[in-house]
Amino acid sequence: MSTPNESCDGNLNTDANTLANDRERLSVFTVTIGATVPTGFEHTAAEEVGEKIGAEARISKDRGRIYFEISTDKLPMVHHLKSVDNLFVIVKEFENYHFKDTKEEALSDLMQLASQLPWADALEVWRMNNSLKKRRGRRRGGNNTKPKPSKGEDAPVPAMDEGDAVVTTTEKVQREPDAPQGKEEGGSSHEEEELEDDATKPLKFRVTCSRAGDKHSFASNEAARDFGGAVQEFFQWKADMTKFDVEVLLNIANNEMVIGVALTEESLHRRNITHFGPTTLRSTLAYGMLRLCQPQVSDVIIDPMCGTGAIPVEGCIEWQHSFFVAGDNNDMAVSRTVNNINHIQKRKQDGGSSASGLPVDTVQWDLCHLPMRTSSVDIIVTDMPFGKRIGSRKKNWDLYPSCLREMARVCRPGTGKAVLLTQDKKCFQKAISRMGGLWRKLPTVWVNVGGLHAGVFVLKRTSSVYGTTPEDVRSPQEDGEAQSKSREKQ
Repeated sequence: MSTPNESCDGNLNTDANTLANDRERLSVFTVTIGATVPTGFEHTAAEEVGEKIGAEARISKDRGRIYFEISTDKLPMVHHLKSVDNLFVIVKEFENYHFKDTKEEALSDLMQLASQLPWADALEVWRMNNSLKKRRGRRRGGNNTKPKPSKGEDAPVPAMDEGDAVVTTTEKVQREPDAPQGKEEGGSSHEEEELEDDATKPLKFRVTCSRAGDKHSFASNEAARDFGGAVQEFFQWKADMTKFDVEVLLNIANNEMVIGVALTEESLHRRNITHFGPTTLRSTLAYGMLRLCQPQVSDVIIDPMCGTGAIPVEGCIEWQHSFFVAGDNNDMAVSRTVNNINHIQKRKQDGGSSASGLPVDTVQWDLCHLPMRTSSVDIIVTDMPFGKRIGSRKKNWDLYPSCLREMARVCRPGTGKAVLLTQDKKCFQKAISRMGGLWRKLPTVWVNVGGLHAGVFVLKRTSSVYGTTPEDVRSPQEDGEAQSKSREKQ
């Protein structure tokens, strides 16, 4: 028998490698997942990842992102994280990438890089993720077809330069015809056909570039355009800005560069609220604020300015052994909260849950005269009026001290906590400085809320009994003015 020539050896080795790679694709392997989170809550999100997935998350130098390694069998768990907005799988991470000084050289390097990246694992995770979404959609009885996010929607909010976070042409990866389909044992023939169709259809893609830093010789749209063109040439994908299958992410922060493939079509904060108000709080931010309180079994937690109920809704889903009270002085806000809670309850029932209800009540009240017993509340979490869309900065000077005083009355001395979000930092700092006998201020978490620099102020109730400190004594005139201001808040 003749020995195969060198050319044949090459083909045999290639076929063997292909088979080995196929088997590896069908088994569990490890990848790095990236997640965008509300800025300021990176440590909170990292704690949740460690608690729920058992992975150690590291925080990016660029605010608002964390990274963690998982095995692919834990991919479904990642989508149940409450702290993260968007998810992506990392193709390659460069901690100290050297960008050339001239625009032409820097963009040329990015174009050459496209064909040198290890795309295989990331694209396999993308395919697995698509299969998960389709199965989840069938269980819910829908087609799970959602419109793609518009340009710039739900983009992370780092400090970027002019016109950055520009979405440009990105291509979708086309899988080889013999790539494994990851068919599940016992799966329906309909699902198998869909997977086969997905594998053979030409993919469409786009590239989204976000850039932070002022030492780059190129703009975000230029980087996305040239890198996307090289990706398209390498994979022979079709560029489509709106009806894309794959979104390639090019995240640049100073000398750090991360290339990834998106796993979410829209932000995960769009999960529970269906009735919106003028200042609806993001669910991920509401969850992060609640985690700062570390709710315990049987805790009574109130949101005295609930708006649309984002905080109590997140709370009663995650901490079902605590009890939540949502209130507002505006009847429309109370109505929205009730509707959002009813929506969650109906969703649970449609999903086959036999739970009797959610541990939450709603009430309309005067936030400066709460119908709660003194020292009856464990935790207070609320989004206070910024004085922009709701109320005014002038009214806040009277409203904030009255709120803090009433919150101190209902909160348990020595153990009670308050987590309060506001962008009117000067007014709040002044108000809390006058409440030293009732509240002790803990480290503040600075966050970005819709482009506004805001603070999440964490307070601990002192052991002083309400009614025994100078801070809680007010005249009847002050009471009347506070009540009038609170009614005018919205």
